[in-house]
Order: sequence, then C-alpha cells, then structure tokens
Amino acid sequence: MKKILSVILGLFLLASCTNAGTEKEQGITVTHESGKDYVDLTKATVVFDKDDWNVVRNAARLFASDVNLVTEKEITLQNDLPTEGDIVLIGTIGKSKWIDQLAADKKINVSAIKNGWEQFIITTLEHPFKGVAKALVIAGSDRRGTAYGVFSVSEAIGVSPWYWWADVPVVHQNKLFVKAGYTSETPSIKYRGIFINDEDWGMKPWSEKNFEKELGDIGPKTYAKVCELILRLKGNMLAPAMHTCTGPFYSYPDSKKVADEYGIMITTSHCEPLLFNNASLKEWDSSRDGDWNYKENRETIYNKLDNRVKEASPYENIYTLAMRGLHDAGMRGNLSDQEKVQVLAQAIRDQREILTRHIDRPIQDIPQIFIPYKEALDLYELGLEVPDDVTLVWVDDNYGYIKRLSNPEEQKRSGRAGVYYHTSYLGAPHDYLWLNTTPPVLMYEELKKAYDTGADRYWLLNVGDIKPMELATSTFFEMAWDFDRFNYDNVNKHQAALLGKIFGSQYIREFQDLLDEYYRLAWSRKPEFMGWEREWDEPEREKLQDTNFSFENHNDARHRIADYRELSDKSAALWKQLPETYRPAFFEMFAYPAMASYQMNRKFLMAQLNHELLKKNDIAGANWAALESQTAYDSIQALNKIYNTQLDGKWNYMMDIAPGFCARYQGMPDVTVTKGIPAREVDIRPQPEQDKVEGFKVLDLADYKEQTTNQHTLRLIKGLGYDWKCIQLGEATEPSVDPKSKEAPYFEYELGEIPASEITVIVHAIPFFPLYQGKSNCFGVSVDNSDVKVFEQICKEYSLEWKNRVLQNGIEYKTTFPIDPSAKQHRLRLSCGDPGAMIQRIIIDWGGLRKTYVGPQPTND
Repeated sequence: MKKILSVILGLFLLASCTNAGTEKEQGITVTHESGKDYVDLTKATVVFDKDDWNVVRNAARLFASDVNLVTEKEITLQNDLPTEGDIVLIGTIGKSKWIDQLAADKKINVSAIKNGWEQFIITTLEHPFKGVAKALVIAGSDRRGTAYGVFSVSEAIGVSPWYWWADVPVVHQNKLFVKAGYTSETPSIKYRGIFINDEDWGMKPWSEKNFEKELGDIGPKTYAKVCELILRLKGNMLAPAMHTCTGPFYSYPDSKKVADEYGIMITTSHCEPLLFNNASLKEWDSSRDGDWNYKENRETIYNKLDNRVKEASPYENIYTLAMRGLHDAGMRGNLSDQEKVQVLAQAIRDQREILTRHIDRPIQDIPQIFIPYKEALDLYELGLEVPDDVTLVWVDDNYGYIKRLSNPEEQKRSGRAGVYYHTSYLGAPHDYLWLNTTPPVLMYEELKKAYDTGADRYWLLNVGDIKPMELATSTFFEMAWDFDRFNYDNVNKHQAALLGKIFGSQYIREFQDLLDEYYRLAWSRKPEFMGWEREWDEPEREKLQDTNFSFENHNDARHRIADYRELSDKSAALWKQLPETYRPAFFEMFAYPAMASYQMNRKFLMAQLNHELLKKNDIAGANWAALESQTAYDSIQALNKIYNTQLDGKWNYMMDIAPGFCARYQGMPDVTVTKGIPAREVDIRPQPEQDKVEGFKVLDLADYKEQTTNQHTLRLIKGLGYDWKCIQLGEATEPSVDPKSKEAPYFEYELGEIPASEITVIVHAIPFFPLYQGKSNCFGVSVDNSDVKVFEQICKEYSLEWKNRVLQNGIEYKTTFPIDPSAKQHRLRLSCGDPGAMIQRIIIDWGGLRKTYVGPQPTND
C-alpha cells in the first residue's frame, strides 16, 4: 500500500470554485455590474462617528480591509461626510449622529431594532445627505448589533468569518456593487461564546513559539484574532485559556482591553469564580496564599475576588458564582455535603456583595451564572439555593450528553438557563482533544432540549484549541444566532452546505457523503479511543489494548479499515482537485481530520492483526501487519508536518496529537517483527461469506409501521447512530406515558417468519440522560402479544457502565421472548415511555449468537 505522502504529492489545479455573478444573502445583493440603488464599494467612503463605540470603529476598519481583500482597492475611512460620491455609513443608534438624523428624517426605519439586543438593519439610500449620491447604511441597536451588520455585508461580498483562522480564500473581483434591505431579529441565545481549553498542545505552543513569540504566551495579539473570529461569527463572549501552562488572561492588562475593543464579553467556566483563575500559580499560590478553602481561608480568597472584580468592572463581563477546588478538583476541606452547601451559599452571598460594590447596577442586571458541573450539581440538588436572577448553566457529561435541564419550576426563573457543551475534553474515561467528531445531529438534539426548556440565556462551547473545530464551531454559533433555522431534517446538511459555500456548490453532494462517513465511523469509536486504554483508571486499563473489532466475526475490523481508507482516499483526491489557494483551507477543515482518522484506526487495527497472526504462527503476515501499523504511525506524523508547515508555517506547533496526562493512543502500539522472514501482504478486505450470519438479523430502522398520537412526535432521524439513522420515540419535552399502556405511541417492525421458539432482541439506544431530576427515560419492547418489557437508561456518571456508554456512544439492552415458530409473521414493537429515547440499532437473534456488535450490518440474505 502507498504511504500517505504519496497521496500528498502531485496536486492539480481546477478552475475557481466560486462562481462570479449576482449573489444574495440575508437581503444583501452583491453584483459586479453597476445598477440602480447599488453602492459602488470600490469607490465608496466608509463613514463612522468618532463618538461611536470602539468595536464600531474596529468593524469599519476591518470592513475596509475586507473590501481590499476582495478588490485589492484601498477605500477611505473617515469621521466626516464626503461632499460627493457613495458612502458606507456604519453606526449605532444613539451613538451616531448621522444614523439618528436619518431616523429622525424618516429615511430609515429603526423602530424594529431600537432598544433591541444585538440587532441591525442594512439598507441602501439615494441622496441621503447633501452631496452624497448613494449610501449603504448599516445601523445597529447597540455596539455589537452594528458590528454584526457590517460583517454580514463582509460575508456577502465573499469574506468568510474563517478567512484567517481557516485560511478560506477570498475570490478577487474588480468591481463590487451592493444593495440591501434587511432587518435582523433578536438572537435566539443572548450570550454566545467559546471556551479555549486544554490549550497545552495546540494553542499555547503555537502562540508561544510562532504567532506571539515576542510575548512567549497566549496574550493580547492572539486574543485580538480570537475576538475578531467570535464577532464575525455573531458571538459575544469568550472564556479564555486558563491552564497552568498559560499566563492568566488578566496577567496581561491589554488582553481585557482588546476584548472590549471587539465588543467581546469575558466569561469563565465552572472553576473560575468572579473571573479569577485559581489554576495559575500567578493568581493563586498555596505556598503564598494558603489553602483554597473558603471555610478556613475566606478573607484571602475574598480579597482576591474583590480585586479581580474591581479590575474587570469597567468592562462587560459575565460572572461565575460559587466555587470548587483548585482548577477542576472538588471543594477543599474535610467537609460533609451539608457543610459544603453552607459554604457555597456563603460564597455566593459574598460574591454578589462584591459585584454590587464595584458595578453601579442593580444586582439582577449584572450577568451572573451558576454552573452545576460535577460536584456542584450534587450540591445544588442537595438544596443549595441559587438566587433567582442567576442563570443556571447546565452541562453535558463532557461527551455530548446533557446531564439534566430545567424542571418546570426552574423554567420560571428570571435568570433563565444556559448550556456549557463540549466538542473537546480532557478527562476520564478518555480525552478527545485531537479531532472534532461530534455529529451535528447530536449537538442539535441536545441543544434543542435545552432551548425548549428555557436555556436561551447563555451557550458556551468548549472548542479546545479552536482548530480543527471549525465546522462544529460554525454550526454552534449559527444555531445560537437563529435556532429556528434548524430542524432534524436539515441540521445534518449544514456543514456540507458550509463547505459548498466555500469550495463550490458542485461539491456539496460529495461533501455530504464524506461528512456522513467521517462522523459515522467515529460514532462507534472516536479515533482517540482506538487504543482501547482509559485515562485516570486502574493501571491495567491505562495500557494500550487490542480493540473489540474483529477480523473474523462480522468483518467489522475489515469493514472499518476499508471504509476509513475509502474516506481518506476520496478526501485526498478532492484535496488534489481543488485550486491551489483552496487546499490549505480544505486540509485544515476536513482533509486532515479524515486522513488522520484513517491512519489512527489503521495503526491500531494492524497492530491487533499482528498480534492475532502471531498466535496463528503466520509470521510473514504478522510482519506485514506490523509494517502497516508503523507506516500508519509515520503517516500521522507526516500529516502533522504538512499541517504545521503549509502557508510558510503559519500554524506551526498547532497540530499535534495531544498526549494528555496518561493517554497512550498517540504512541506506537507494541508490535512484533520477526527478522529473517519476509513480510507477506494479508488480504484484509471484507469477506462476503463472513457477512452472512444465520439466525441473526439487523432491522432496517427505516422500514417501520408507525402509530403516533397528537401529543408525541415519532420520527426517523438520519445523521446519528451506528448505521447513520435512528428512531426517536417522541421529543424529550413531550408528556410521559406508560410504555405498557395501549395509549403509548410506538414503532412497529415486521420480522417475517422465524424458525425458532424464542428470539433474543438486542436494542442499542443512544445514552441520553433523563430530562431533569424526577424524570426517567424509559421505553418498552414487546414481540407479538407478549408483555412489554421496560428499559431505563439511568446510570451514574463515572461508573464503569457510564464509561462504556460514552466510549461507544451506545447502551445495549438484551431480552428474550418466546414466539410461535409456526407463525408466518412476527412483529416487534418499541413503545414510548419518557419521550426522547433514540434507538440506533435493533438485532433479532434466534441462532444463539447474542453478541454485542457495533460494526456494519451483517445479513442473513
């Protein structure tokens, strides 16, 4: 087999992937020919009021730069109206005298956005002022609303929010004419942002050694780029990097100024009370400051928090209340649970007192969050009282499954609720810091439950190092901006459409197929999990082990390698086809993750084959498998080198397989090479005869007989599950029903004739948590006229059962039913109990196989 480097060479050019002509987006029409009501951007003057917000001035500056990126023409920025020609007028209601004048003269109607939150209007006018021919007017309800309007025009003329962070090219145009008529709605989610986390192996070395090497850290220069990206994505907040390897955000005074200049609020995660980073020795050194124990060391901690709020109070922030231990640990001190509740209650009272002392606003108007993460959730449910105006920010289990959401009483809170969600994580049972493999449908399903239960105040996404999380980040921000745009039918198509917008609509179908395969293959096991080891576990579990995929039973190891190879080859071929200027962006956003995923799977599965062939005394075959595993390891390093050296090393040090603290998957597994015996290639293609299994059937979930009620929505969903489709037994917010009752809605499947007196039904469900405390998530299973057997998915986080579930994105239930072997037809029914359960695979076994199985579908045809 050819090494990956042979695929990388010999790239070919095609014609440009973006078509010139007239394009329309969000009420903004862009053309390359002059016309009535069109403003000529290449000759227009960009005008903004000198008394407007800093972020408006920044947006105006960046807009002029965006026009230059497209046309290579310099346009003028000024604080006065020109006496002739076209203008682009950028301003905020109440801060721009010209916007206010146009509104007063009824030349623009700002009634829909006045006093609104982050809204804007974009329109074109003829002769708005004396001497001005035409104007593109961008007016915002507030400082960020104005900036969002500006960057909406930037996107329309062809400058992607990812033009810098993902090197998305800008198509050159000699002429650029724009007209518009658009009024934005209030964003679905009030506060929308990202958390840079576990930056040790990507963002930190890249910034320290490459981008901001004069500082040698993540500092104002890096944060300027981060904040610009967030603003272009219509976000408004940032939780900065906070690991011990990085200088704390507030240790560089210009960082907070930079964030404010881009209109970005600073927030923090669960372990940083009132913007204070106790993970850093610069902020909290136990040898100097004592124990981080609020019961025993309250005065020192109080003073630290007080000083931080005093420093940060001139700027817009969102303040995390309560506290945990140092960094991500539990509370310090040998305290009972009730004592912990009392200490946290005191801490919250003290922290709110600090806020009111330094911020001249009513306490209920100061954005505050409480994040019931890990230990804090247990204490909240033991009775910790959180003030009504504080936003409850619910969390997932770090693997994409939200642990609980607001119950009916909590939904009445004035502070509403929010979500802290992960697409990157370092922790037990295993990190996934390397690649983004969270399917859009899973993200949508969980965020929809949150949105439907009142979590519309605050959404924070843990993106690791930002790269290579570009697609997930875009999906998240677009949902947060306009959640109603999305549904179960279109969410899985969102990222293919995004890639099509960048690289050419002619590729959308191909992008969809590639993305579906990429996410499907990682669903049953993320690339980072293929070493089968666990982190922070028993010593024997922390060692690399052979996988549960089999080269013999069901062909699943063979299929996995073949499917990943095809994914990699198609991605590489498309990478070669794209024009040269587009290749870096495609490599970063998709080709690298797809190709590297294949090599990681190949590395471990070939090492496993080496071990298996040695046991069979096939030494020549084992030698070949060992060489294949080593080649895969080398190929990952080669891909990393391409990532870090392309574009003259722009991203040097960014891409590495994050080693974690005790993960082993980034290394080379043990293989045995016997010297003196030539390697012989082994046929590892799927064997059709192994796919045929007698007495064993995997149901096609799409082939159901459905009954619904007015209260429940049962649907087939594509884009999730081992076979990339699943069934949803009602939406989670719908009423519960007894799954044994006749009124329970159900999916029903015909099984045909079965020559046996009993069958085992194996149901693979997606491992969701109950909606909130007191709810369940049960469903029922029955065959023919049997009694309904009810299954629940409740398990304790960090238990062995939970670890197994998140590592394979599934939970298995087995049950046996007696049947009449003489019957010509049998029927299986899955009935709704607590709506929201999703079933991703159903296996009918009457031949005694009864094996757990998450590979491709076998058949008995």
